[in-house]
Parts: sequence; structure tokens; C-alpha cells
Amino acid sequence: MSDHPALRPEQTAALTRRVTLYSVSVASVLLAIKAAAWWASGSVSLLASLADSGLDLLAALGTFFAVRYAQVPPDQEHRFGHGKAEAFASLLQAGLVFASAALIGREGIADLLEPHPLKATGWAIAAMLVSVVLTGLLVTAQTRVLRQASSVAVSGDRAHYIADLGSNILALAGIGASAALGYNSLDALGGLAVAALLLWGAISVFREASSQLMDRELSDEARTKIVALLTQDPKLTDVHQLRTRASGPFIHMQMHVDLDPDLTLDAAHQVLVAAEKRVLEAFPQADIIIHADPRGRAEPHGGAFSEAPAETPEKVK
Repeated sequence: MSDHPALRPEQTAALTRRVTLYSVSVASVLLAIKAAAWWASGSVSLLASLADSGLDLLAALGTFFAVRYAQVPPDQEHRFGHGKAEAFASLLQAGLVFASAALIGREGIADLLEPHPLKATGWAIAAMLVSVVLTGLLVTAQTRVLRQASSVAVSGDRAHYIADLGSNILALAGIGASAALGYNSLDALGGLAVAALLLWGAISVFREASSQLMDRELSDEARTKIVALLTQDPKLTDVHQLRTRASGPFIHMQMHVDLDPDLTLDAAHQVLVAAEKRVLEAFPQADIIIHADPRGRAEPHGGAFSEAPAETPEKVK
């Protein structure tokens, strides 16, 4: 869990919108710089990085629009909001990275078979140095945002750019080694190393996005915190059937709790509202549903995900 205080939804939205604009800007600048340097040098490592930057721009644009659409309020057709748009943007990123890795690998193998001398290596090295600096600054900004706000799209974009940072360093090493030692195959080997790193990054992005699309539970730490917040009031006990899932910047959670069966409906309602407020202080982006059971008198519920007869609160927390 983050050590930063929980942000209000509008603050989270502002942060994610701003950092995705940075991402688009960085991708656009790097694409232009690398295109010019590749045209002058003919470097395969630089071509690999150029192709990746082109796909970076497409991915950044997808993330740019996805985080804005994800923050659109629920409507009649999407009662749970539009948060899953972020996960779809992350899947797009993963697909583009896979495509980039395939292109880079093909060019690297072709250049290994038929090496060609580099030209204007100074321009190529300068372009890669600028790329490393700008990508590093962007990753730093994305890391700061993710410490305060949850966004699978920004997280996927960050994972993508971390892989890019490594690939840029590898490409820089390949170009520099080829220029210094005169072995043109080193440039191609740098391109192949870039492809391998991008494949690893794509797998990481795909895993995170698919976890959200498959409604994976929140972490054990988050679930424990939710239960602790709910049970601060001794009138509310035995939190069970706790179900959580993330949807872009939002969290949906539902659970059953035990209350004194002799409480009036009004008193029980006040206990539940107070419990919701405690959870919302820690998870301001949450949508919460709490079902009250009369302690000691509740019967198992039916439905597609009904309680098992032998289920106990300890087993489901």
C-alpha cells in the first residue's frame, strides 16, 4: 500500500491525465530525433529503437485517451463505470511491444547475416543519449504518480518505458561498441538484446492487464486493511464473503457483515454508513456494497456464488 495520503478522485484524474500527456510528448520528440539520426547513420540498433518509439507513440496515445474515458461517470449502459478501458489500453500496449520486438529481431538477424558499416555514429549516439535522459525523466514522473494513484494503464505504460530505457541503453552500447571497435555485428547484437528485453516487458504488461480484466482480487494487504477498518466498530463483526476487484482507477468491493439482530433498521444503517466512511478514507475511489446479516440468525445465501454450508468467516477473509 502507498505511504502517501489517499487522493480524491479528481486529484487522481488530474495526475493521470498530466502524466499521459508527458508520455505522448516524450514519444513524439524521441520519434523525430531517432528518425533523423537513423537516416544519417543507418544503425540497426537505432532502427530498432526508432521502430519501438513509433509504437510507443501509438501506445501512449491509447493510454492518453483510455485514462480520460475510464474517468467518465457511470451511465445507464455501464453501471460500474468505464474503468476497464485502462486495462484494454494496457493490452494494446502489450500487443504493440510484441510487434516491435518481432520487427527488431528480424532486422537484427538480417544484419547479423549481412553486416553493414555504420555512418554518422556521432548523431546516433547523441540521439540515444537524449532518448535515455528523456525516458528516464518520464519513468520517474510515472513512478511518482503511481505512488499516489492507481492506474493500470499508467502502470503498463511505465513498464513499457522501463523496458525502453533498458533497450535504449543496450542500443547505445551496441552503437558505441561498433563505432569504437569496428565490429558491425555488435550493433545487430544490440538490436537483438533490445528485442528480448521488449518481449519481457510485454509479458509483464499483459499479465497486469489480464489480471484486472479477469477481476483478480486486491492484494492480501489491501483486503486485510478493509476488514480492519470495517471492524473498528465492535457492533460490526465477522466480515465474510469479501469480494474485491479493480476497474481502472476504481475499486469495487462487496461483503457481508454480522450485526446485533436486535438493532433497529435505523441504527443498523448508521453503523454501516460509518463503516463505509472509514473505508472510503483509505480507498476514496471505492464503490462499496455491505450486506448486513443478523448475528447468529443468518442463513446461507443462494445465487451463482452462494456461501458453502461449511463456510466460516475465517476461511473467506
